[in-house]
Amino acid sequence: MYQIVFSLLLFFNMGFTTGESFFFSSVSDRLRAILENSEPGESLRVRGISLGKVEELQVFYSNRSFDEAWSEQGILTEWAYELRFEIKQAQFDGLQPKDYHIELIDAFFASFEQNKKSKTINPAEEVAELDLLLTDAFFRLATHLERGKVDPSQLKSPWDITRKSSRINAISLLVQALERKEIRKSLEQLYPNFSIYKRGREVIRSLDEKAKEDSLDWKVIKVDKSLKVNDSHAVIPVVRERLIFWGYLKPYSLTDPKKYDSTLFESVKAYQVKNGMEPDGAIGKNTVASLNASPRMLMDKASINLERLRWLPDTIKEAELVLVNIANYRLDYIQRLDTLFSSKVIVGKSFHASPIFSSPLTYLVFSPYWNIPASIARNEIIPSVRKNPNYLEQKRMEVVTTAGKPVDPSQINWSSKNFPYLIRQKPGPDNSLGSVKFMFPNKYSVYIHDTPSKSLFLREDRALSHGCIRLQNPEKFAALLLRDQPQWTEAKIKEAMSRDSELIVNLKSKIPVVLVYLTFWADSKGEPHFRPDIYNRDAELIALLKR
Repeated sequence: MYQIVFSLLLFFNMGFTTGESFFFSSVSDRLRAILENSEPGESLRVRGISLGKVEELQVFYSNRSFDEAWSEQGILTEWAYELRFEIKQAQFDGLQPKDYHIELIDAFFASFEQNKKSKTINPAEEVAELDLLLTDAFFRLATHLERGKVDPSQLKSPWDITRKSSRINAISLLVQALERKEIRKSLEQLYPNFSIYKRGREVIRSLDEKAKEDSLDWKVIKVDKSLKVNDSHAVIPVVRERLIFWGYLKPYSLTDPKKYDSTLFESVKAYQVKNGMEPDGAIGKNTVASLNASPRMLMDKASINLERLRWLPDTIKEAELVLVNIANYRLDYIQRLDTLFSSKVIVGKSFHASPIFSSPLTYLVFSPYWNIPASIARNEIIPSVRKNPNYLEQKRMEVVTTAGKPVDPSQINWSSKNFPYLIRQKPGPDNSLGSVKFMFPNKYSVYIHDTPSKSLFLREDRALSHGCIRLQNPEKFAALLLRDQPQWTEAKIKEAMSRDSELIVNLKSKIPVVLVYLTFWADSKGEPHFRPDIYNRDAELIALLKR
């Protein structure tokens, strides 16, 4: 009764005429009615908008005796405006503000602000509805910031790193945020514990500003062959225009716009360095493909990778770990946030994609046998033996039983579909695994290893293996892993890598190995790095984020 009387007094004090008739019902009464008439498990809808878990809303409001959270005496609070601002800022997390009812929330805000100007009381029904929308938006945004919007287990492309488990209670978080009147701080604490996440948000923010000044036609351009200095081509003016847009080049006078001149050459090299390409200055398919990306497209790419960071469990941020970014063709050995070792790697071909997973590195094998997988033996080795009976000898391969007993190849019917044996390549300089392999047991039979084909590391596209990770500098990596075992000197490691039989060396402590797929990140200086989507996985994720 007190609330009704107070509201009536407020009504007249605001200058309303006594001739106007109205009916005022308290906001808390409306909240109680809406929630108590909603069945657990059923969808609660506000103005046609489906809210999240009814049970969560019921618990939150019943704990506060159904008092409104985002208004006082029918007037929107400062923290209501703060939440609306944070919902809009979610675009820089790569999330969609529309997922958090922003259109309807904005409509309510506009109506209430107009009511304030005309000295009209905000109807209790509308205040209650807006309160529910804001609370549900907070819960939903908090969940997405903490663990991601998309469930990686539902992707067609595999992601076999266990998704981060929830460490917060959304209701408790909101209660605390309202008590402290700190909506932003409460949501920020849900960000992934990786410094690259916040830096990534700032990249999206700057790209958004860049998109606002964008007047270019981002039609797709192609080249049939790499263009070099003094070549002429119709795409040259477009390349020049886009490099000027991105700040790699300043406008300059031209005699022939279609000619690839030395000024453009220097800016192309600078662009290639920034985008992880070989800075040869040639305008090839990778350079052109990268230049086809508009600011909005790059915002999408960054958004996808912030979502991937939200999936990663907190345990990934270990004091010591080996991180392989497949899309960047690089391995980093990190200890206490310092990179002790960084090397180029070769990863799986698109049809033999390196998997995304995490497993502890436990031992090394020097001078390893290559136990050839059955699929490779069936599809590649056996057909080669049929064509060339000396193939096994030439490749230093041997046939063994499952127990490891050698089998005479001449006694095998190579035309038979039944092949109950294993094929392995002996240790040596031509062994496909090189001189050492680094083992982190997993269901994919994937590991890190050396390779005799060193020239492949000079290539820009290094998706070339059957799924394993080939390492450019294995000797240095082995030395770092064994640095707590003094007997493993540089000389002894070199000797172990040139044996004619395997030598297994266990590590004193297990080191997490994490294979990830990030096509974007921001470095310690906040500089963005974009990489090709070599496995064509980004499109599926951006579609789900925008759904």
